[in-house]
Amino acid sequence: MEKIILTGHSTIDGAGVKLFRVFANDNTKLTDPFLLLDNFGSDKPEDYVRGFPWHPHRGIETVTYMLDGKVEHEDTIGNKGVISSGDIQWMTAGGGILHQEMPKAQKGMMQGMQLWVNLPSGNKMMAPRYRGITSQEIPVIKMDGIEIKVISGIYGDKKGPVKDLIVDVEYLDILLDKGKAITYDIKKDYTTFCYLVEGKGDFEGSIMEKKQLILFKDATNLAVKAKEKLRFILVSGMPINEPIAWGGPIVMNTQEELRIAFDELDQGTFIKTGR
Repeated sequence: MEKIILTGHSTIDGAGVKLFRVFANDNTKLTDPFLLLDNFGSDKPEDYVRGFPWHPHRGIETVTYMLDGKVEHEDTIGNKGVISSGDIQWMTAGGGILHQEMPKAQKGMMQGMQLWVNLPSGNKMMAPRYRGITSQEIPVIKMDGIEIKVISGIYGDKKGPVKDLIVDVEYLDILLDKGKAITYDIKKDYTTFCYLVEGKGDFEGSIMEKKQLILFKDATNLAVKAKEKLRFILVSGMPINEPIAWGGPIVMNTQEELRIAFDELDQGTFIKTGR
């Protein structure tokens, strides 16, 4: 088993949103099939209310998970609404989509995460699609001092509501009281990471704290024990092992494909379906 700890950095994205970028371009060989993980959030609305106005995506899926607060969203395939605390938006950009995500001001902490999942070459130009999953649709496993929300994949006898994924991804939100422990079986050759939202825990002998990420390669199982009250997301997926050409919000396999994408943006031909 190989363990890699990533610490990330603070940055600004969108129209001026302060966020914590856990991993991105520099780590794609390690994190494959995952491209980027952002943790956005603040108790100061001026840090986030400018949001992420209209912008394009192609060649990826974006997974937005709200921990606390609300985000208004809209896209070019007709979706519009609000993502609230505990909700998840799983958007497949495919051949091209424009969307916007605008956090709403509130008292206290507004917090969420966005994960980018790469698409294999044969699916990069597929028709875009959208899945909006409410918190009530997410099954929860509750035991003594343990709570596991199954967003995608299977844990125990619960199956997540996000189905028909191009890249097989398991996504869990896990809360452990101090001293509690769980185990997780990792599928063969999958890349698996745990990102700490709150608390401190022992992850296969590595003590991890808030805003740290530990990534596992060539592992078959994982044991986690809470050193104090702990909340983390656990995400696991099958690597794609293809070349990556990355230009801002667009991720393709070649520089020529990137050039075509940005030419189409300039020419107004980027969107293939919808509005």
